[in-house]
Order: sequence, then C-alpha cells, then structure tokens
Amino acid sequence: MNWIRIALVGVVMALSGCASTNNTSGWVSPPMAVPLQASIQQEIQLSRLDQLLLRPDVDDITRAKMFYERGLINDSLGLRDLARVDFTQSLNLKPDQSDVFNILGVYYTQNTDFDGAYEALDSALELDPKNQFAERNLAIALYYGERYDQAYEIARKHYNDAPTDPYRAIWLYWIGLEVDPLVATEEFKVQYQKRTDDDFGWDLAGVILKETTEDEFFKKILTTTRNNVALAEKLTEGYFYLAKGYQHEGDYPSAIALYKLAMAGNVYEFVEHRYSFVELGKIYQSLRELQEQKIKEQQALEAKEAPVSDSSEKEVLKEEALAE
Repeated sequence: MNWIRIALVGVVMALSGCASTNNTSGWVSPPMAVPLQASIQQEIQLSRLDQLLLRPDVDDITRAKMFYERGLINDSLGLRDLARVDFTQSLNLKPDQSDVFNILGVYYTQNTDFDGAYEALDSALELDPKNQFAERNLAIALYYGERYDQAYEIARKHYNDAPTDPYRAIWLYWIGLEVDPLVATEEFKVQYQKRTDDDFGWDLAGVILKETTEDEFFKKILTTTRNNVALAEKLTEGYFYLAKGYQHEGDYPSAIALYKLAMAGNVYEFVEHRYSFVELGKIYQSLRELQEQKIKEQQALEAKEAPVSDSSEKEVLKEEALAE
C-alpha cells in the first residue's frame, strides 16, 4: 500500500487524523490518532496517592493497594520503571496478588527476561488459576522465548475456555504458525467463519487472514470510531497485527514501519504496544544475523579465491625464470 511506503521514507504524519484519495491507490498518509497524553485526572490521582503514601497511619494492606494503583497510573503513562518499583513494593507488603505478578510477567517478557516472566506468571496462576490474562501472557512469554510447544499447549487451552473470544483465536494462530502453519491457518479460517458477533477482534482476524483488505479495515475504523482514545487503541492493535503479518511474510521494512506506528499512539498499557518492542528486537536481530552471514560468506569467498591468485602468480614467475 502507498501509505506504508510513505511511512518507510519518513513522511511527516498529521496528528489530526488521516487523508484518503478518491482512487484505489491507498492512503496518502497512515491513519493516525492524536497520541494519548496524561490527563488532569491522572495527575490529580498521582498527587493524591503520593500524599496518602506519606501518611504513617496507613496499614500495610491499604498501602499495598495504593502502590498498585499508582503503579497502574504510571504504567498507563509509559513510566514503566516507576510502575515496576510500585508493583514490587506492593508485593513486598502483600505477596498474594495475582494481578501484580501478571503485569510484572509482562514487563519481564517485554525486556526479554523470559525466566523472570515464566516465574512471575506461574506465580500469578498459582495464586489464581482462573486468571485468564496471566494464562494468555504465559503463552505469549513462552512464544517469545521460543518454547513453542509449551506455548501452543497453553494457548490451545486458553482458546478452548472461550472460543468466541477473537483475541484468543488470534494468539493461538500466531503461536500455531511456529508449530504447524497449515493447521494453524486452516483452524483460524474456520474460527473466523464461525464468528457470531461484531467484536473488533474479528475485524483484526479478517485483515490478518486477508479476508478484509487493509483499506476496508481502516475505513471501518475511521467511520465507526468517534473518540480519539478508542481510535488510538484500535490503531495500536491494527498496526501491530498487520506488522506481524508482514513480518511472517519476510517483508521486514513494512513490518518495522507498522510496529513503529503501533507505538505512535502512546497506548502504553496495551500488550500490542509493549510487544512491538519485542518484535522490533527480533527483526533487528534477524537482520544482524543475516548481515553477519553475508560477511562470513564474502570472507570465505575471498579466502577461497586468494590461493588461486597466489598460484597464478607463482606460475608466471616460474615461466619468467625458465625464459631467462
């Protein structure tokens, strides 16, 4: 699409929305929402929690809850180091918090500390076996840690618990591609055809499967979304899953551009924003390895050619000596 190529060469994107052409050539610029910023309500909440945490008469249980709430606000603002400190302090005061272990597990995954992620998410599920978010995030952590069989087993169970949830189907598909691509694709198509509602997640599934064109997908978002926050959230998800599709096809330039667009809305608390960093890291690592391989091949070729040149030079010298 034209707008992807435009994004790749660094065209400045309008923050007020998007523009489209009257022909079928695609978007003039990528559809965008105004990047989310801290609200006055969030700032007031942070100030209030800061003051309450200074009070000496607050008991540990209440203090743990306040650290958790402040951590969530910091997380939503992209202040993840501060949020992690708050979550850790909350756990120190009250260790039996499944939700806190869950979000820490996501942090560890984002930082590619997979052992830390497994431990945190296992703890979350031990404390609350019904924590569906922790179950999904464990499958995703195992997926990014390249433990695909374990990831697929958990993702399969997670999907079977609620087969009408499009996001469970989507992640089962991505993980399944690493186990059996043909089966994963066929199952995902069947799941999409059996959808029973208009959940936005099924719109994502449609564009992933190419049952819906990218133009149709974005036009639907822009014509049905009136709130900037909702627009930013939908675009974050849309760009992320489109990027994964391009990445799977080996189109790294388009994938890189789309992952950056997924992060452009500042929807920090969405896993699609968080995992865009992980995916970009994987792409850069793949490109680095490819470049290193090319260098090694070039060096091997030069080394192979060098003896031939030496031999030729010796023959010339030998012929000159005989001639004399």
